[in-house]
Amino acid sequence: MTDGVPQTPPCNPGSERIDPYGFEIHHNFDSYQEMMNEYVAVLNRRSMRWSKLLQEKPHVEKNLTVKRFVRKGVPNEHRARIWMVASGAQEELERNPGYYRSLLALEHDSKLKETIQIDMHRTFPDNILFRSKAEPSLQKALYNVLLAYGHHNKTVGYCQGMNFIAGYLIIITKDDEKSFWLMDALLSRILPDYYSPAMLGLKTDQEVLGQLVKAKAPAIGQLMAQYPGVWTLVASRWFICLYIDILPIETVLRVWDCLFYEGSKVLFRVALTLIVHHQPEILRARSLPDVCECFKQITSGAFTLDCHTFMQKIFTEPGSLSKATIDKLRDKCRQQILEEESGQS
Repeated sequence: MTDGVPQTPPCNPGSERIDPYGFEIHHNFDSYQEMMNEYVAVLNRRSMRWSKLLQEKPHVEKNLTVKRFVRKGVPNEHRARIWMVASGAQEELERNPGYYRSLLALEHDSKLKETIQIDMHRTFPDNILFRSKAEPSLQKALYNVLLAYGHHNKTVGYCQGMNFIAGYLIIITKDDEKSFWLMDALLSRILPDYYSPAMLGLKTDQEVLGQLVKAKAPAIGQLMAQYPGVWTLVASRWFICLYIDILPIETVLRVWDCLFYEGSKVLFRVALTLIVHHQPEILRARSLPDVCECFKQITSGAFTLDCHTFMQKIFTEPGSLSKATIDKLRDKCRQQILEEESGQS
């Protein structure tokens, strides 16, 4: 990586092709390379504009200019800083000096340590930076972030999915303390109750997506209504992994730029864009396995690989989507889930 701009990935004869984040590219290497060749020019332009903006205003404020800049993509050299400020993580880090290190110095719960340790080798096996023999290996930083977070938030502790999120944060920040505070921003403020034992926030948002689809793509809403519980099958991984391993990495990082700046409604914009854009294919599904397969297919290919165009689409294709609308739907869906669950107990 040069000046935060991903370069064409190394392609050594006889070795795997590696992207700028350490991931091996097994499929569609030529498509990826073609996209990156064009995208590097976009990144260079964005990089110059961001550098100018941050020279003029070293203290990042939330305003319409910065929001527009974030939607157009944050260059890698500024990403950690913008995520930290936009999410409130920087404020928490400064308010709690030494707190992260103090968590690591505690006597650790053996069950927590064991659960995290089991997932270490499962975290990005196709990323050369996370291999135990890598120099330096990011596994130690990943383990520390998850361990500290497990002690910091005992209600959540550790659950699967968190390892991938922490891993992405470490790749970008290259700093375990910053990754810890970004993780805290995501799990306690941006996505409350996604990872709590009852996962009420996650269950709620799956149902909210179903309601939004009914409103914005009624034909798909009708199709999906034939299959009770279908949103859990097709969208739970989208939300719980924040699109990691679902969308290409450059696209995920662009989604995360907006997630840290604008909050969780961005996750719905991404889901709705994927669904609305691929409406004809989805409507051809004749069974539940067809539907599930179709939802797997719509996340890959040229549409999601071209992250710059895809991000423009998520703010136009689904139409208006206010925070007030989502909050209202969340209240309604949460209430229904709680009533159903209390009726079953």
